[in-house]
Amino acid sequence: MAKPQIIPFDPNAPLVPWEDFPAEEIVAGTRKHNGLTLFEDKALGLSAGVWEQGANESRWLDYPVNEFMTVLEGEVVIVEEDRTVSIRAGESFIIPKGLRCRWTQPGHVKKFFVIFEDASGLKNQGPLHTIKIDPAVKLAPSTPPAAAMLLSPVPTQHAHDYFSDATGQLNIGVWDTTGYHRKLIDFPRHELMCLLEGSVEFEDDKGVTQRFKAGDTFFVPLGTPNSWKSEGYLRKIFVIFQPSP
Repeated sequence: MAKPQIIPFDPNAPLVPWEDFPAEEIVAGTRKHNGLTLFEDKALGLSAGVWEQGANESRWLDYPVNEFMTVLEGEVVIVEEDRTVSIRAGESFIIPKGLRCRWTQPGHVKKFFVIFEDASGLKNQGPLHTIKIDPAVKLAPSTPPAAAMLLSPVPTQHAHDYFSDATGQLNIGVWDTTGYHRKLIDFPRHELMCLLEGSVEFEDDKGVTQRFKAGDTFFVPLGTPNSWKSEGYLRKIFVIFQPSP
């Protein structure tokens, strides 16, 4: 079986029509939408990709999934019972499963997404709200890789956690590091990375390299063989899914 590979996210990738939203879910605007699934593990309930839709407004609903999103085009307005949150192009946000809300968009919206359809029956701890991610949020020291994994001095790293779902498998936040070089490993988790600053080069077990820079988004599936090499400061949004044993 072929080993997984890093998946670049292209905001201009051609999308295909998806099944219309049910009529009872949309109170105004279009039910039609397009998308492209770039990663999916149905057993885990985990998927990631690109999506777009024209202007619409949903009914009130308990949001059915945990979802991370980066808005590429347009504006999304999430109406909650006690507040309204607007997310514009270039911003990232999280809607936790179970949030009582209405999704509205005054015009065309395109986004990257990571969805976790948690079937555990566990509930996210409240109060639940839409979570906007501040790329410049203050970070706290975090644990760097073990020296035995490195081909360089141990880096200095920091992180801020924005969200952990009820199962503890999905974790989303912001992370930074000084430059370092990590040995080739089979990547131990699923992770979407949105680079905010800096650049990184990965090399797989066949010597093939992929380089990503600030502004790039990509998905590293669990088990992907790669080394990590970043020459200077790097900052990213992370969406980590660590399957339970």
